[in-house]
Amino acid sequence: MTARRTVDRTPAHTPAPAPARVGYGTLLRTPGARTFLVPAFVARLPFAMLSLGIVLLVFDTHGSYGTAGAVAAVSAVAQAFIGPQTGRLADRYGQSAVLLPSVLVHAVSVGALIALALGHAPVWSLFLAAAPAGASVPQIGAMVRARWVAKLADSSPGTLNTAFAFESVTDEFTFVIGPVLATALATGISPAAALVAEAALTVVGGLAFAARRGTAPARHPHVPGVRRASALASPGVRLLAGAFLGVGTVFGAMQVSVTAFTEAAGRPGASGTVYGVFAGGSMLAGVLYGMIAWRRPARQRLLAGYTLLVLGCSTLWAMPDLTTLSLAGLVCGLAIAPTLITGYTLVETLVSDGAKTEAFTWLTGAIGLGLAAGSTVAGQLIDGHGPSAGFLVPVAGAGAGLLALVVLRRLLVAPSAPGTPPAAGAEVSTRAAVPAAGTRVTVAAATAPADGGRTGPEAGAPMSRGGERGGTPGRLVGASKG
Repeated sequence: MTARRTVDRTPAHTPAPAPARVGYGTLLRTPGARTFLVPAFVARLPFAMLSLGIVLLVFDTHGSYGTAGAVAAVSAVAQAFIGPQTGRLADRYGQSAVLLPSVLVHAVSVGALIALALGHAPVWSLFLAAAPAGASVPQIGAMVRARWVAKLADSSPGTLNTAFAFESVTDEFTFVIGPVLATALATGISPAAALVAEAALTVVGGLAFAARRGTAPARHPHVPGVRRASALASPGVRLLAGAFLGVGTVFGAMQVSVTAFTEAAGRPGASGTVYGVFAGGSMLAGVLYGMIAWRRPARQRLLAGYTLLVLGCSTLWAMPDLTTLSLAGLVCGLAIAPTLITGYTLVETLVSDGAKTEAFTWLTGAIGLGLAAGSTVAGQLIDGHGPSAGFLVPVAGAGAGLLALVVLRRLLVAPSAPGTPPAAGAEVSTRAAVPAAGTRVTVAAATAPADGGRTGPEAGAPMSRGGERGGTPGRLVGASKG
């Protein structure tokens, strides 16, 4: 008898359906969402005012954009390095426990900086006040994103993408309102008025947000004898932080360069408007981005966003007047929000629950560090070569971020967890499984491959989160999140 051979004519690959689009209205109807979104907006508005407020005050009292940019840079550097530690403490002890001391220290530090600047104190004393002012900036944006992750844990993947889009739009809206408000206060009332308002909003919004304990994510306290890895232990998180550094240079250089450009044009009050157009372009792009159910992987979208950012920023230095500068800034801004949304979406897949706030703060801190570098370098170029020279910094920063992503893009893959499907939106890797940052892992003895020693897709082993199948020389067991 001849055995009949059955041929499976099922297509080898069936295109996955597009993820369902979740509207902003549906997102805002999430139980408890509105109770923390309003105070969060008030508390994050000062983030868009601090650096510009420092630049406006210090330039007025000390007469140098280089000095003003350097003082703002000290504040941003302190925030970049201390912010992630604040996020890690929030993961461990809870957001409210971290916010209460942060807002009080921030208010006192900003008050000291104002007094020293108005008293024409030595520049080194301004640095001493700017450092704690930046280090104590409440990490509201990261905390809000962590709350969304916790509240939407059982929702569809598209819901979280919409939430991150909403947060980026909110960020950009603050960067529309913040600079305009800071400029209006500094030029219309007093050079110190912008920082006074910044400190007041931080205290009011920060304390109100801290009071909304019911929507905060669960704490992940320290377990004796167990070491929890930092979110920065993930190569993908480090890559994204480096790329976000480039976005920060765009922000920092734009603030200083636009201020200098409008000053040279005889219209210093227009700086907030020009920068607002730049941020408005980003806000518009963010709104549209969140309304689309994307088929392309997040990694490809991130590379496309950085490419558009480099192209948009490359024209800024050649603009002859405020009108053309505003239009060029609008084009450049269109790439900002999609880039940030995609980056935050990716980083959420790279770490465990016990390290998410910390991971978000590393990205926010990288933006702050880039802002510091951008404002400092742009300030020096402006002092030596004129206002337009400062616009070369955004091109260099965004270009460096794009180069890093192109060369190291394979690092942007989700960690695997044996026996579980790939994480929503995660890239699939064929490399050995690596536990998520912030995950406790016990390594068991090596086991033989399943299915009679066969490995690979044909072995029928279950697909892990990172895209691995069974049959690795050793297996990871006893993994628990934070």
